[in-house]
Amino acid sequence: MHNGRISVILADDNLIVREGVRALLGAEPDIEVLAVAADHDELIAEARAHEPQVVVTDIRMPPNFEQEGIEAAKEIRKRQPGTGVVVLSQYDDPEYAIALLGGGAAGYAFLLKDRVGDGDQLARAVREVATGGSMLDPRIVEALVRPVTGTGELTTHEEKLLRMVAEGRPIKAIAAAEDMTPAAAADDVERLFLKLARGASGGVESSVQRLQMLHRAIVEREEQGETLSRLLPGGVAEKLCRDGWRIGQSEKLVVTVLISDIRGYSTIAEYADPSALAAQLNTHRAKMNDAILAEDGTVMLFMGDAVMAVFGAPVPQHDHAERALKAALAMQAGQEDVNEHWTREGLCRFDLGIGLSSGEVAAVLLGSEERLEYTVIGDNVNLAQRLQQWAGPGELVISEATYQELGDMAQVEPIEPARVKGRQAPVRAYRMTATDGGGQ
Repeated sequence: MHNGRISVILADDNLIVREGVRALLGAEPDIEVLAVAADHDELIAEARAHEPQVVVTDIRMPPNFEQEGIEAAKEIRKRQPGTGVVVLSQYDDPEYAIALLGGGAAGYAFLLKDRVGDGDQLARAVREVATGGSMLDPRIVEALVRPVTGTGELTTHEEKLLRMVAEGRPIKAIAAAEDMTPAAAADDVERLFLKLARGASGGVESSVQRLQMLHRAIVEREEQGETLSRLLPGGVAEKLCRDGWRIGQSEKLVVTVLISDIRGYSTIAEYADPSALAAQLNTHRAKMNDAILAEDGTVMLFMGDAVMAVFGAPVPQHDHAERALKAALAMQAGQEDVNEHWTREGLCRFDLGIGLSSGEVAAVLLGSEERLEYTVIGDNVNLAQRLQQWAGPGELVISEATYQELGDMAQVEPIEPARVKGRQAPVRAYRMTATDGGGQ
């Protein structure tokens, strides 16, 4: 991140296209284009100089106008593994997608230039790859399977399997749709590939290779609870497959919401070296993620220097408040360990303020078939945000409901009741420092 925004390097040899894409990204409040490049070597040099979070690049650039963009992207990823890549192309040839995704889909997006202006597709792709997600233009998916559809050799069941594979559905979702076990669905998909290969001409064999590539990518995403076109918190994708959720569907759950924020981050960002700060932010996020996942929490989002997590969704947890407390204390302790290392290196420390609020929320699936978002909505989310603002460096502030859930587990001091935005009655809350720990 650069000043709380996703840092981007943009590469295209066409000045008009380059400036048009720069303008599209510049209109997004959470994205910043740090530099531009016109060829392979410039892109490598700018990425080395700025260490961006995301590279947006054309495929064909000087010197040979072949696959310089893809080659540069892969070279950058070798040096900076966390860099997301968005490839823009005027061609819907699936061979380019194969060249890009052959080593795995995570952190890559492939979009067509004539569609980047449609809605916020480009910005969504940048956000997807910045957090390890993937995105394929629907026309590329269609091109990947077009040569093998309509051959007349497939049964109705096989045609349906083929279409579901092409749509990016994981094996569990295919099994649910066809009322099969996951093992049986996997076997049917493999038999489908073999059937196509046995009786295929050279052209269809090439199509089978494309399908197998796409399927491998889908399997990789399934292991992370994601498909090629979706980025959802862990456990949510499995729930969707199992319960058959629809877009807009919600359920009421009792959870504990955790929101963390770095104190004084704007001042830190103003004076820190952007590249060093980006590396610090990545280290910070990794520590926070590990602490939350260790207590089976769900990381809902990272936005700039803020972290939001929920305990008790998508899977209910009777001890959600205790888990959230343990995670919050681990986040503070983990960050303090990192701070000691940073101090020795002459880097700024990050001091966290964390808010916890327990109660009922609505867990809902939002978006469209192309892009889904799982989130929790309700007063307790807003309250966690307000309580986080009350927390000083190294402190946790918990709501009255969280305190009641924890009982003697939390050694705290009461805060003078005060009003917060959105509530008429004064809010009762309790403060705990990271060194207080709990009584468990």
